[in-house]
Amino acid sequence: MGAGLAGLSAAVALTEAGVAVTLYDSSPHAGGRCRSYFDRELGVRLDNGNHLVLSGNRDTFGFLDTIGARDTMVGPAYPVFPFMDLATGERWTVRPNAGRLPWWVFAPSRRVPGARLSHFLAVARMSHAGPDATVAEALPPGELYRRLLEPLAIAALNTPPATASARLMGAVIDESLSRGGAACRPMVPQIGLSESFVDPALAWLAAHGATIRLGTRIGTLADLPRDPGDGVVVATPATVAAALLPGLTVPDAFEAILNVHFQTTADPSEANFIGLLGGTAEWIFIKPEVVSTTISAGNDRADLTGDALAQQVWSDVHRALNLAGPMPRYRVVREKRATFAATPAQNRRRPPARTADLRVVLAGDWTATGLPATIEGAIRSGRTAAKTLIQPS
Repeated sequence: MGAGLAGLSAAVALTEAGVAVTLYDSSPHAGGRCRSYFDRELGVRLDNGNHLVLSGNRDTFGFLDTIGARDTMVGPAYPVFPFMDLATGERWTVRPNAGRLPWWVFAPSRRVPGARLSHFLAVARMSHAGPDATVAEALPPGELYRRLLEPLAIAALNTPPATASARLMGAVIDESLSRGGAACRPMVPQIGLSESFVDPALAWLAAHGATIRLGTRIGTLADLPRDPGDGVVVATPATVAAALLPGLTVPDAFEAILNVHFQTTADPSEANFIGLLGGTAEWIFIKPEVVSTTISAGNDRADLTGDALAQQVWSDVHRALNLAGPMPRYRVVREKRATFAATPAQNRRRPPARTADLRVVLAGDWTATGLPATIEGAIRSGRTAAKTLIQPS
């Protein structure tokens, strides 16, 4: 139940294991919050949101390998993260070396300007932070925090660092920076999210005998057509899962993500994106026909009018990309409940895949994956749900 990335991942894993699968979703489109669509007003294809994956996201690339879509992802051949401070106009690029031994932190041209080497040691200890520690509490203030770790934390956890879980940030670091630059290459879909993650998965499932029923609403588990021995993967949003399974504890606080897409072109440079400090937008993604921006942890700006938000963001974009002329046509996409708030308290509300009913399991980036609500977390949750259903003991 649910054809977002968690549901697609579970369906693929179960089908690989020889299980007969029927995939339901109430929407006529699969992909959930991770899909593409054609915007008729702008006349271009847009991603519902901007998602950056890293080369070290093992479950993500395992999923892409299975459905034959790894080559739809593109990015630089090396780890590179460009930034600009809008307050000062200063630009810098973080370039971790490929191996696990992080010699790049000793090279001023590859690290954050002004970063103290001693502060990198605190980064390595993030995953050992206490269960109630926040990102801001666990990391020492300074240029490394302000110019790299804070923007990365906001992007990965979609939660302000003052309240975000240090353990969840530590898990992200353990699977990326701690494994060396080879695990940190930034990758994006060459065309769109649907073309990389959704359409190939649906085609693979259909080719391997799965039944796909989109646009089919299931009100309760009792309404689900199934034989007594059939298992169910509930891969719906958290609030829907709680309604389907009374008594289930799930995250109940959420953070918004706002995207503003501008119909214009720009030089993609070496990375196809840039991180911003001191502005409204935090990230700019340069695509063939569109420049897309992301505002994470955006609850405080979720109610701004579209024009006011676009004007603020365009001020950042034209400075960062050296663009001239008036603001182009734009589209604002708001996800007011994009992810659960990745706080220590909300992290404790995340349920495991297993439920009291051995034939019903959970999947979703809001389940207890050990990661924040990311593509990697969603796909991992689907694989975990499939394994739990096949091996219930």
